[in-house]
Amino acid sequence: MTGKSFDPWLEIDPGALEHNVAAVSRLAGGRPILAVLKNNAYGLGLEVAGPVLERSARVVGFAVVRPQEAERLRRAGVRKPILLMGRCGDDEAESLARLGVRLAALGEDDPTRLGRVARRARRRVGIHLYVDTGMGRMGFSWRRALPWARALAAEPVLRLEGCFTELTEDPEFDREQTARLTQLASELRAAGVATGALHAASSAGVFGQPETHLDLVRPGIALYGGYPNKASMAGDLLRCAIRLRARVVRVEHLESGDGVSYHRRWRATQPTWIAVLPLGHVDGFPSGAVKGAEVLVGERLYRVIGTVSASHTVFEVGPEPAVHVGDVATLVGPDHPAIHPNEIAERSGYSEYDMFMHLSPLLPRSVPAV
Repeated sequence: MTGKSFDPWLEIDPGALEHNVAAVSRLAGGRPILAVLKNNAYGLGLEVAGPVLERSARVVGFAVVRPQEAERLRRAGVRKPILLMGRCGDDEAESLARLGVRLAALGEDDPTRLGRVARRARRRVGIHLYVDTGMGRMGFSWRRALPWARALAAEPVLRLEGCFTELTEDPEFDREQTARLTQLASELRAAGVATGALHAASSAGVFGQPETHLDLVRPGIALYGGYPNKASMAGDLLRCAIRLRARVVRVEHLESGDGVSYHRRWRATQPTWIAVLPLGHVDGFPSGAVKGAEVLVGERLYRVIGTVSASHTVFEVGPEPAVHVGDVATLVGPDHPAIHPNEIAERSGYSEYDMFMHLSPLLPRSVPAV
């Protein structure tokens, strides 16, 4: 143990990412993949996940929601097309245009505004029309989109490369949303406007709704080995691409009646051993893990007890001191069904998406060689 750090860390498995890309591609009938790398690549790290995913021929580009994400990907050496799905200021848009980043058109003034941005950047800018087909959050309303889209297409410094929408993940309504997008595209094509690729399907759509697959699919969590819902887990098609790990920093014996953590929320009913990990909810491990989550040390599972505090997690070892200071514990990962992120989420009353996206960006990322 000498010389090894006790700080927690995150391991990223490139082989699992490649496996998941292939699995998603099969589910989508071989359609190209626009990989969603928003929110720090679902917690994996943009600079880690982006270059790995770019190696796949099935991945034709990336989608992000903040300008800094696109810039970081370019600095990390990612050369494939990047789509910024959010709105940004004119100066940011101009900088992104110079990096070859595609911009989402979603505002009333975008036919004029994006044209101005392109002229300032002195280049033709690729755009995707972001159409609100019923999600009600972002995009331009499908009811008013035809003249707006035609105005964008008429701007010579803009190049229309795609049209997309965001699905509500209500299967019946998602079909209606898809129909609204394809109807708009048909009307635009009838008016002589080339719409580019249509895309709507997130990971949930990839798994359960083939009618939403259109020209491209736009998965996020599935690429990283998380399932968007319980129903999608039936085929066991994905491999979790992360391992959240820490070394044991303390092992102690408790007598019956001794308590653990704030407010003594857990108390020993008989003599037992406990162990402490230097990792808590600030690192992305859910506070609700005390509701029934377990950690893996070696080949054995141990129950999380007490309170998951900001920087510490405690687990019960049992009547014998089977765990030692310096032992590696895996809190989230592919090595046992009990610590799969979807299972931890369910036991903790947490979102499977938050299991990935709330991983601290300060955690060191380790990428084993493949």
